[in-house]
Amino acid sequence: RKSSVKLEHSSGFGVLFTAGIEDSCILLFALMVLIPLLQRCIQLLTLPVYLLSYLSLWDPLCKKIFPYVMAKCSTIYNRKLFQQKQDLFSSLGEFADPSRELRLLEIGTGSGANFQFYPPGCRVTCTDPNPNFERFLHKSISDSPHLQFERFILASGEDLRPVADNSMDVVVCTLVLCSVHSIEQVLREVLRVLRLGGALYFLEHVAADRSSWGYFWQQIYNPTWRYLGDGCCLTRETWKDLEKAGFSELKLRHIHAPLCWNPTRPHIIGYAVK
Repeated sequence: RKSSVKLEHSSGFGVLFTAGIEDSCILLFALMVLIPLLQRCIQLLTLPVYLLSYLSLWDPLCKKIFPYVMAKCSTIYNRKLFQQKQDLFSSLGEFADPSRELRLLEIGTGSGANFQFYPPGCRVTCTDPNPNFERFLHKSISDSPHLQFERFILASGEDLRPVADNSMDVVVCTLVLCSVHSIEQVLREVLRVLRLGGALYFLEHVAADRSSWGYFWQQIYNPTWRYLGDGCCLTRETWKDLEKAGFSELKLRHIHAPLCWNPTRPHIIGYAVK
């Protein structure tokens, strides 16, 4: 009788297990159909953008409009994440050279939203691939007399040849790795320009947990978001690139930024030492 009961229990578990697999397969199939369908709906709503892109008109237009949008968004972003940025950059001085001079390179400087968080006397070199940011950058420079500005370099993060090897104490990268063509190449360049013992400071929005609804919506928005955000990708797992880049030390935390726009809430924050 006991063996019969055990058999019944075992059979019941097998039925439940099989039913669970079937339900998971149905859900997976539904998501595989639903995600592309909702992506198409978003694309239809933004059809003019896709049409302009097809005519090769969107990219130059976006390059001109994007700095204005980012200048406004950066003000809001700084207000929402003021404490996180202040805490992150509070340790910058620890990486100054023996003369207490801090040579800092910022990749994708944009409108200069990070300048207020840099320590007095910091020597800043700015880079950005979009020349239309420069007018906003000049305003931020004039508003930041506590800093020493070295130069502005029109360059992408993947190609920092104007910057000498081992010449920087700190490299800063915030909300940039989401839109570069190759994170791996950017990190190679970062390691090249950093002196031994120098650090990369980062604050980036990243992909949500793959089992979450947040990731579901990121996948839906991503194709159109890349057009609207000048190449910005919502589903990058940037922490994996940082982990395998070859830094001697990596301090990284996952946080949820207090932003209203849910797809960009998952962030990573921290620094990596060469």
